[in-house]
Amino acid sequence: MQRQAERKNEQEEENREQKEDEEKKNDEIPLMALNHVSRLCKDVKKSVDFYTKVLGFVLIERPQAFDFDGAWLFNYGVGIHLVHDKDEDRLPNDTDNLDPMDNHISFQSEDMEGMVQRLEEFNIKYLKRTVGGEEGAAIDQLFFKDPDGFMIEICNCENVKLVPQSSIGRIKFPSDRHIPPVELGKHDNANIAKA
Repeated sequence: MQRQAERKNEQEEENREQKEDEEKKNDEIPLMALNHVSRLCKDVKKSVDFYTKVLGFVLIERPQAFDFDGAWLFNYGVGIHLVHDKDEDRLPNDTDNLDPMDNHISFQSEDMEGMVQRLEEFNIKYLKRTVGGEEGAAIDQLFFKDPDGFMIEICNCENVKLVPQSSIGRIKFPSDRHIPPVELGKHDNANIAKA
């Protein structure tokens, strides 16, 4: 009799685990990582020169089916797709003002002073600042613009811990790239999903 009760408990536990696994699968969003950022530009060649020479992107082939001028660049696990746009009204108006609160894309760097030297080498106006430090790790930031006025940030954000405000199990980290430190709460699942 006791053996039957143990089997019943084992079966119920197994059923409960299967149900939890099915619910997890239904909640998962089938995304892996950021693929590319698209940028409008006035002059494709000038923008290609900027992204390859200043930021180290590599020009790659793009599908010949596209019937508009543009270029694809790739490096650091992300692509930049440049799209020629003759309508300058669609491009940023203020190409000089460096406002860290403006829309921007951000790249992580292990050598912030090296990036400063690189920007100075290409005579690129930049804003340098450090935030944090009092309550945690300091973040160094560089803000500058591409030839069409789109803001770019370079930071050493790997110094900042990710502190999820809900279940850590929903955060997916690429297994073959840098993973920022994660601060786990006492109720968080230590099984971090790998993309």
